[in-house]
Order: sequence, then C-alpha cells, then structure tokens
Amino acid sequence: MTLAPASKPTRRVIADRMLEAGAANTDFVVFESDIGYSTYSYLFGDAYPARYFNMGIAELGTMAAAAGMAAEGRPVVVCGYGVFLSMRALEAVRSFVCYPRLNVKIFSSHGGVTAAIDGVTHQATEDIAFMGTLPGMTVLVPCDSASATAAFDLALGADGPVFVRLMRDPLFEVYPAGTGFRIGGSAMARKGRHVTIAAYGDMVIQSLEAAALLETDGVEAEVLDLYSVKPFDEAALRESLSRTGALVVAENHQVRNGLGYALASWCMRNGVHVPFAQIGLQDTFAESGSYPLTLEKFGMDPSSIAAAARAVIGRKKRSEQ
Repeated sequence: MTLAPASKPTRRVIADRMLEAGAANTDFVVFESDIGYSTYSYLFGDAYPARYFNMGIAELGTMAAAAGMAAEGRPVVVCGYGVFLSMRALEAVRSFVCYPRLNVKIFSSHGGVTAAIDGVTHQATEDIAFMGTLPGMTVLVPCDSASATAAFDLALGADGPVFVRLMRDPLFEVYPAGTGFRIGGSAMARKGRHVTIAAYGDMVIQSLEAAALLETDGVEAEVLDLYSVKPFDEAALRESLSRTGALVVAENHQVRNGLGYALASWCMRNGVHVPFAQIGLQDTFAESGSYPLTLEKFGMDPSSIAAAARAVIGRKKRSEQ
C-alpha cells in the first residue's frame, strides 16, 4: 500500500476548512492564545477580524473567555498547542465547558511527539488521558487531510464540547477526499486476519507501515483507525477481534490512561479474551529530535509495532495449542 505524501499538516487543513466554513456559517467565533501563525488560525482572523480573539499567552483565560461567549449561545472554536490547552487550561475546560456542556470546540496542535523538534514542553503526550476523562467531552484524532476536514465539520456540528488532536507536520494521505466519517465511527485502513492494530492519528500511518513489514513474513495485519477515540467504535473493534483474535494498540501518547487502557478495559468487561500489547510512551517523557528518530528511540516506530504484533500472534498460537 503506497500512500501519497501530504502537502499540509492537519493543523493547516483544519485552519483552511475553518476559513471556508466561516463564510457560510457566520455564527461561530475563534479564540487563540498568541500562536495563530503556528496554528494558522490567523487566516480566519484576517478574513473575519470581528469574530477572532487572540488573547495572548493565557490559555486558561482564553478558555474561560471562550466558555463565557459559548454560554451566550454562540459556538466557539479554540485553537492552540495541545500541551497547554489540555493541561494549563484543564480546570476551565472541566468546570466552565464540560460541566455546562457548552459548544466549545478545541483544535489542539502538536499532539504526541509529532512536535518532536520542539521538545518535551511542547509535546502533548497526556492530552488524550486528560480530555478523554472529562464527562461529556468528545475526542477526535484525524490522521490526514480527509479525516481532518471531516473532524472540523463533525466538531462544529456536534452538541457539546469536542477536542480534536492535530499534528505539527505533514505526513501522508490515507483516505480519498470526501470519505465519510462520524463521531463514534472508525475506518478500516487495512484489512487483515492475523492481528488487529488499533491506532489513531499519526500512528495509523506508522501502523500501516508496520503492516507492510509484517506482510513480508506472511502476516496479514488489520489496521483499525479509531479516529473517534471517545466514543470509540465498539462494534468495529468486536468484529475485528472476532476474526483476528489478537490486539495491538499503537498510540503516540503515554500508555497509561490512553486508548489502550480504554480498549483493554472494554475487552475485560465484555469477555473478549485476546493477547494484547500496547505501543506508546512507557511512563517516560520523550525528548527533542526528529520525528522518525524519536518514534524509534521510544519504541513507537513501524518496526516496534511489527515486533509487538508478532509477539501477540505468538501468544495466540500458544494458547491455541
């Protein structure tokens, strides 16, 4: 499977879609904390200055102000870096956005170690845990242009708060333009029968590369893109595991309290007993460096995912003997 290189990162795709949507939907407003030229939200601000509020380096205040405007009935978009929106502003998201179920849509750039060269302070590797824990928060993580465009539309159309995790740099295009996505849905990025690799965001691409490596060994890996992290597609997970009987969860995040924990808990609650492995940061910070080398050093690259898949397949075979 050959993927076409992406020309834009998902953070820019979102900004372009936001600018386009702003012409037809004159109701929503956009809040930013200083870094509009990085998130590209400045494009919206240049086109619609009366609907754009750059609050400076003050994510907590930005989120509180956004909640105040949303409380008056207007949908509000908040753009920024994930590490600050999900932690510095966490109390405001929890108490002022999620508790009253306001229509605040958080578009969060630099998810995971996709912000590799910007270092640990800008790598949001705990954001899925924080945002996914908040009651009523929907979490979406697109992997390419088609899914990012859809994520903006889904977020703006949803009733209540939504957190969308985005990448710093362009990677590859996985889906054709116009592909359908939905909250609570998933996408079968690659069909297989020996092991399910569940992933989201940039790790979908790493998992597809891992599946190509496994194919040389005669292993058919299924790559399930759980772009809707919360709620996730339980029916698709069940169906996939009923065929493969083994699960690897690959995420650019701390393994603790990420999607892997949610899927493992779901398997235990529902009596789905399969060999299981997690790919992600193992209770450690990453470091500054190139994105591919950072993934490799911390065991999140395609070779590491393939090795985990081989291990769970081996455990499956031993249990069948």
